[in-house]
Amino acid sequence: MKRRDFFKKASAGAVAATMVPVIGKAAPAPELLGDRKNDKWYQVATGKMAKPDRKQTLEYDVAVIGGGMAGISAAVSAARNGAKTILVQDRPVLGGNASSEMRVTVNQGSHKERESGIVEEILIENWVYNPQDSYPIWDHVLYGFVTRQQNLTLMLNTQAVDAIMDGNVIKSAICWGSTNETEFTINAKQFIDCSGDGLLAAMAGAEYRTGRESKSEFGEDHAPEKADGWTMGDCIMMVTKDMGVPVPFKAPDYAIPFDYEAAFKDKHRRIKQVKEGYWWVEVGNEFDIIADRENIRHKLMAYFYGVWDYIKNSGNHPEAENIALDWVGSIPGRRESRRFIGDTLLNQVDLSSGKIFDDAVAFGGWSFDEHNPGGIEDLSQPASYFHKGIKELYQIPYSALYSRNIDNLSLSGRNVSVTHMALSSTRIIGTCSTMGQATGTAAAMCVAKGLNPRDIRNKHINQLQEQLLRDDAFIPKRPAKDVNDLARIADAIIGSSTLSGDTKLLVDGMSRDRKDAIHHWEAEGLNAELTLEWKKPVKISQVELKGETVVSRKMMMHKNPDKYTRQGQIKAVPPELIKTASIEARVKGKWIKVAKIEDNITRLMKTNFDQVKTTAIRIKFEETWGYENAKLYEVRCYS
Repeated sequence: MKRRDFFKKASAGAVAATMVPVIGKAAPAPELLGDRKNDKWYQVATGKMAKPDRKQTLEYDVAVIGGGMAGISAAVSAARNGAKTILVQDRPVLGGNASSEMRVTVNQGSHKERESGIVEEILIENWVYNPQDSYPIWDHVLYGFVTRQQNLTLMLNTQAVDAIMDGNVIKSAICWGSTNETEFTINAKQFIDCSGDGLLAAMAGAEYRTGRESKSEFGEDHAPEKADGWTMGDCIMMVTKDMGVPVPFKAPDYAIPFDYEAAFKDKHRRIKQVKEGYWWVEVGNEFDIIADRENIRHKLMAYFYGVWDYIKNSGNHPEAENIALDWVGSIPGRRESRRFIGDTLLNQVDLSSGKIFDDAVAFGGWSFDEHNPGGIEDLSQPASYFHKGIKELYQIPYSALYSRNIDNLSLSGRNVSVTHMALSSTRIIGTCSTMGQATGTAAAMCVAKGLNPRDIRNKHINQLQEQLLRDDAFIPKRPAKDVNDLARIADAIIGSSTLSGDTKLLVDGMSRDRKDAIHHWEAEGLNAELTLEWKKPVKISQVELKGETVVSRKMMMHKNPDKYTRQGQIKAVPPELIKTASIEARVKGKWIKVAKIEDNITRLMKTNFDQVKTTAIRIKFEETWGYENAKLYEVRCYS
């Protein structure tokens, strides 16, 4: 089946069956991309005619497609867990919707607490390199975070456009490099599609659905009575600058006048500030939002400039007199398109009921933030319904993060196995990042064991969960219980002082406080010590700590930074975090220094040293980033 036929038939199938999964059959890649048989290159230097070499074949363990926050988390976690990994991004910058091209805030999945793990590492690092809140610099923070990771190769300006299949297994991704005119064949054992629209997954024949499920299909009371093809819309954002003097504005010819009287009937569309936004300048689609992308982009620009024309020239917003546009997005941020089907299809009832999954690997907590599918083109409906129903953090199962019919394909981000209503919550960037860390870790495990995702879910889910928890992911209501952690069998854990909590809580498997219980130890002051003792000598070569970053405090960048600064956000390394510490081991009755932690900026502090046979480990806390006490949530020891 040719590529264009695939899309035509897939779209038709989606309409005919509404919510019936669409299946495409990928064919071997035709000679279209890197074939240069008609290229007539006269090489002046050699005096010969030649053809450019525009084809390359690359070999990796794990190929991650899509360099948004989910893709970054997936690629980094796969590489850290030992897999030779490549990250393929179709744009010149990383971050996806969160990049400087679109500037969507990396919101946390719950208003009450933030994600830890890889996404938190990135957010903290941003304040080290980018205290000025610059989105272009944020792009380069992400670039530095990815490119320094061992085992990881980054490929920008490259899109995966086809899949070479062997039955239900992806053998290769065919990718096109737009800046180097090169066709890449990427062979890999495991593929993770984090691209949002999921072109590779679709070309591989992975089942997916689009549109809105009916209320009756899953018992979702927020869903429409009858299934339809609507998806939540794309939007563009803006940032302004106060020029200090009046600035006139003339709208471009293509601007669409803003019907503010109809729009303002919904409180969410009212003009509350002129610094940044507006997320409700949004356009959806009732059939194929991917095919309509360029038309939607033009509409969004037209609608946005109509809104800004009203703000500047209606006379109703004198506060905008000195305000000028400084940046307007040219690439729409997308909320929804393909949703690929896994062994579990997560729905509204699962999230609102707090369903417990035995294969839980990630979490969320955002409201059912279902935007009006018509967007700004349907002012009779509210911009977003903000349905109620999320009372606590919910679990995301691993079985919703891989394809049910393509054996070696995982998914992370807004393209995972969820209904439209569930997506209205799970699409939040922080939540998508936790999915990425889970699938990347699992993919590395698949490679190491010679298995595929479903095998990991059925046979090794406990190992996957334990590795995620060790790497500072958080799974609600799933404490760590790693049998290899020697700290758990220490005969005594002694703190030099205790201001809050208890040293025993450092090995209880919960790495953050809960609303009904604390799970930390806090010493009084610095120069504090924590000692673990064993009656019989143990062999140790790794000590790992989890410090305090206050997960209830916001940490993200924002186009309007004052908004969160007023809410207590700190644009710096969390002051509570341990900055400097040393680790000693008692060997034959004498204390020897085995590791040093310096200039630490991560919640998870891992140390590695030559193995020692010891009866005690002592940790000396010397310095934080400004807080007066030493505070920990977890200590682990491994041989």
